[in-house]
Amino acid sequence: MTRIVIALVVLAAATVLGAAAFVWSGWYDISANVQHTQPVYSLLEKTMHQSVRRRAAQIEVPALDDARLVARGAACYLDKCVQCHGGPGAAQAEIGRSMQPLPGPLVDAATRWRPQELYWITRNGIKMSGMPAWQHRLPDEDLWALVAFLQRLPMLRAAEFRELAATGVASQCRVPAASTPTRAPDAARGRAALTQYACNACHDIPGVTGSDVHVGPPLAGIARRSLIAGAVPNTADQMVRWITDPRSIDPETTMPAMQVSDSDARDIAAFLATLD
Repeated sequence: MTRIVIALVVLAAATVLGAAAFVWSGWYDISANVQHTQPVYSLLEKTMHQSVRRRAAQIEVPALDDARLVARGAACYLDKCVQCHGGPGAAQAEIGRSMQPLPGPLVDAATRWRPQELYWITRNGIKMSGMPAWQHRLPDEDLWALVAFLQRLPMLRAAEFRELAATGVASQCRVPAASTPTRAPDAARGRAALTQYACNACHDIPGVTGSDVHVGPPLAGIARRSLIAGAVPNTADQMVRWITDPRSIDPETTMPAMQVSDSDARDIAAFLATLD
């Protein structure tokens, strides 16, 4: 038994050392001009499939056969998805064609994924793939509209796709903010929202994964600061104002307005209030 334990410890140590040597050697080519090897790609894809299926299993699917819902989904798809995934008779934009892994066409998505899985992917995104979490930019109504449209997509020709999208354009792919139900600010959701508005691209934020950046000031201890931008009291309402419209507080600030919704801004403010 002792020999087995020693052998396992030696094997584990060798594995760790081998992995460290692999990383530090820089041997693996991460350029977008070179694809992952097929085993690496297949492993990542299988991991993604199993993760989605597990997390989407209990989602209840609403009725998706309403023609107005499908048309609204077509407008959303044209506005948000075509640039990466293309559509019938519509090519991907340059960014979509150039990404690795490639965000391929979704014409057959409904044959590979169940509706609740398509909803989960659209809502939550896929890390390390470029697929965003649309829950921070689209209401649930539009997320399900996209799923409804994807059920129809395999049957559409180019002209039908353009016509269907045109009928749904008037919806603007977004419900009015006033119709969004109010709820209490959620710090945990705010932590996730920070990453979807790229806050961690400029700020070092405790509890949020990211590179070591020094573009904006670190946010550790921000809850203890008496002023925001040295100008207004550090209250929840003023933090929401700073997040959504920073130049209304400091006209000379280089912090851009990131089109953060009011509900997401309140969630982010609730999370920042925990950083004391």
